[in-house]
Amino acid sequence: MNAPHHMNAVELRAYEGLLEAQRLAHKTATDAGWYLDPATGEPVTRNFGEVVALMHSELSEALEADRKGLMDDKLPHRDGREVEFADCIIRILDTAAALGLDVAGAVIEKNRFNKQRADHKLENRAAGGKRY
Repeated sequence: MNAPHHMNAVELRAYEGLLEAQRLAHKTATDAGWYLDPATGEPVTRNFGEVVALMHSELSEALEADRKGLMDDKLPHRDGREVEFADCIIRILDTAAALGLDVAGAVIEKNRFNKQRADHKLENRAAGGKRY
């Protein structure tokens, strides 16, 4: 992984935490056999489009939980939105690990970039700007 240059302490902790979460997500998926052919036990490369569709389905489930005010059915003490967000994040981090992508570094760099974006500043959104 290529850590962004000159990270401050907060960025470094976030980067390291994301890397650890990525390793955990991928180990969990690997240990569960998601990277093996169920018939042969041979390693497989997961279909990228299918995995992205699954990520999207988790976000759709978060939207449904919000629309209906649902708690999660498997973790009933948790708001359904946060569990579905967690599912999406886990899928993203697992896939990133499988593909050798540095999502942790990209998150840090993208957050830095977004701080400077004119269209992300309140004064540029207040009147007639982006609604979301």
